[in-house]
Amino acid sequence: MIKQTINEDLLAERSKCTFNVEELTNFFDGGVSETESRRKMENFFLFDPRFKDKVPMEYLSHQEHYEEGIRKSCILHSKVNEWANITNTNRIQVYTELWNCGIASAIVKQGIPFGVHSAMFLPALFSQGASEQHNQWLELALNNAILGTYAQTELGHGTFIRGLETTSTYDSNTEEFILNSPTQTSYKWWPGGLGHTCNYAIVVAQLYTQGKIRGIHQFVVQIRDSETWMPMPGIKIGEIGSKFGMNSANNGYLALNNVRIPRMNMLMKNSRVLKDGTYEKSSNQKLNYGTMVFMRVLIVKNLVANYLMEATTIAVRYSAVRRQSELRVGEREPQIMDYQTQQYKLFPLIATGLAYKFVANWLWEAYNEVTSELDRGNVDLLPELHAMACCLKAVGTYDAATGVTTCRLACGGHGYMHSSNLPNIYTLTTAAEIYEGENTVLLLQTARYLMKAYQELQRGNDLAETVSYLNHYQALKQSAWTTTLECMTNAFFQVAGSKIENCYKLINHSMNNGLSYDEAWNQTSIQLLKASEAHCRAWVINIFMMSLKKMQVSAEIIEVITQLCELICAQWTLNSVGDFLQYSNLNVSDVPSIQNLMENCLKLIRPNAVGLVDSFDLRDEILNSTLGSYDGNVYERLLQEANKSPLNKNPVNKSFELYLKPFLKSNM
Repeated sequence: MIKQTINEDLLAERSKCTFNVEELTNFFDGGVSETESRRKMENFFLFDPRFKDKVPMEYLSHQEHYEEGIRKSCILHSKVNEWANITNTNRIQVYTELWNCGIASAIVKQGIPFGVHSAMFLPALFSQGASEQHNQWLELALNNAILGTYAQTELGHGTFIRGLETTSTYDSNTEEFILNSPTQTSYKWWPGGLGHTCNYAIVVAQLYTQGKIRGIHQFVVQIRDSETWMPMPGIKIGEIGSKFGMNSANNGYLALNNVRIPRMNMLMKNSRVLKDGTYEKSSNQKLNYGTMVFMRVLIVKNLVANYLMEATTIAVRYSAVRRQSELRVGEREPQIMDYQTQQYKLFPLIATGLAYKFVANWLWEAYNEVTSELDRGNVDLLPELHAMACCLKAVGTYDAATGVTTCRLACGGHGYMHSSNLPNIYTLTTAAEIYEGENTVLLLQTARYLMKAYQELQRGNDLAETVSYLNHYQALKQSAWTTTLECMTNAFFQVAGSKIENCYKLINHSMNNGLSYDEAWNQTSIQLLKASEAHCRAWVINIFMMSLKKMQVSAEIIEVITQLCELICAQWTLNSVGDFLQYSNLNVSDVPSIQNLMENCLKLIRPNAVGLVDSFDLRDEILNSTLGSYDGNVYERLLQEANKSPLNKNPVNKSFELYLKPFLKSNM
């Protein structure tokens, strides 16, 4: 067992902290009672002895990985129902909190086989199903009496949803839909749990009725027999194989051959097919994309900030314990966190995690507002939400994956160990870069919204909140640079607005020279990507600023959060200094002041670095890291984990007698 005493360097770091760590934790949670509720929830789930690994997951075979994931998932989802009853909480809300707190990934470390059931199947039934379909499916799904997945992506089509090849043709004689996978590329590919875990799927397919194609719609299909678990007639199904990570998720493939389902198995909240095949179109086709928007919002809310905060907690604590080289000859080796280069790697990532936490809260509130408006028949806010969910998912997952890699590198060789948990956090983070929309495509979807917004500006129409800066970004360039938060925030809007304007003009110039709109778009697509990213970063900085102004906490916390806000503004500006020199009121002579601000922020944050990551309140069971534990006993934990390797069970491995010994003898 590891001794429970706290490492002396971590104790010293915590004594330097200038603010009340618990107060900041309460702020992140939303209040004292919310912190207490979260901790009770963590206790309920994390300390169940049935979740304890007998053998570290990295030593299991592919099949054992999946089977252990299923075992834990069954226990986990039974406990969800139990917790929902204890707290009188909606089960979907419990699932959301499991992800938001990091509990789910702490228990099943490489993707829950039931994850898509709770994250997509249930929300799709709820948001896209009519009331009579809720009665038929929702309670069964909530009680895990059926397990579902969401089968949208195909072998040959991903983000381009309109190009999906799976067909669903209505037969009015039998009042059934006939589903088919007409080509090899139309095989459904990637859905989590599809391989062996789920017996139902919401299949996204092209609807044909009365001889006409009606676009993509969602259909509930039973894919496995509930008793034998054998594939249903006409169903070809399997797992897609080993991946870079998330090997418990049981991603699968699905092909359909003349699979018949009842008419009411089409989700019909927005669009309907009547008994005679008459098609009643949705008031807005974008309503059918609600599940995807929801998932992108969840990725930003539950993954981006959380993974960054986990990685920075591990790296910062390790940097306080690890001592290396010499700063002054003859003195004790310093903590590696005393090196400015280490601070430069890690402290901006603390700020970045916090920035995405703030913007995720804003996005979640926006999503709930839009959902309420949709229930009242108002779709006006949906395009703006879709555009922001797209770019925040794309830029956020990129920043998170890059940040986790930086944290791993900052931990040197020990960060390469599975026991650091940094490799696993990275695989989970980078997976989010490609699911629910490939990031390049998502940024281009945001760009389409931005081009429409700029066109509305030219027509003199009102603009939505997130693009309202297009009304005044040019005027901001007239003021002198001051290296203040307000000035730097305005500069981000100047850069974004200028890039959007440039793209709009380039597209129109190309069209005036004879290109079609699509051709002009493609020739401008690199700059469109950069405009979307600039727009996203401007909004993240803006939300950080607005959140800082609204914080009702002690002056000590305000001071350190302000330093983090200044740090991220300075670093992001310096990372793209060419853009700021070209498009904002920044002059070459002003650049040293930004560098000075950044370096000064590193010095000011240094005494509070450990306190900041402590305030994230991530339990050792969630971090699951030899390097990042609260007590800082890094070396003891590394040795203990090393001894769990199956190769250490015997002093001599059988390969010696089989291979090494004959090999050595043959060379004598």
